[in-house]
Amino acid sequence: MKKFIVIYRAPTSAFDAMKDATPEDMQAGMEDWIAWAARCGDSLVDMGSPLGGGQTLTTSGSTTNDGVAGYSILQADDMDGAKTLLDGHPHLEWAPGCEIDVHECMPMQM
Repeated sequence: MKKFIVIYRAPTSAFDAMKDATPEDMQAGMEDWIAWAARCGDSLVDMGSPLGGGQTLTTSGSTTNDGVAGYSILQADDMDGAKTLLDGHPHLEWAPGCEIDVHECMPMQM
């Protein structure tokens, strides 16, 4: 099995809307994520967590990188398998403009 890093992206408007979410709204949103995690079973290596306050570092300094909302780690036979696990993911329904990036973890020789 291969590992895949899943990066959740969201526009600023989605983050702004969360500021007004009630605990009940947040719980309802988590129920969708829990159902997705259950569907993935052992293929979900790490549920991950929300992310915030990101910085992009370069040789000339750093800049704010606000578009990344969180991450997860999956395992699947190939990219198609990873995409199948992400089919119908609740992040894509969170707000207009939400996106998911999927990257295969490539083997490294040390």
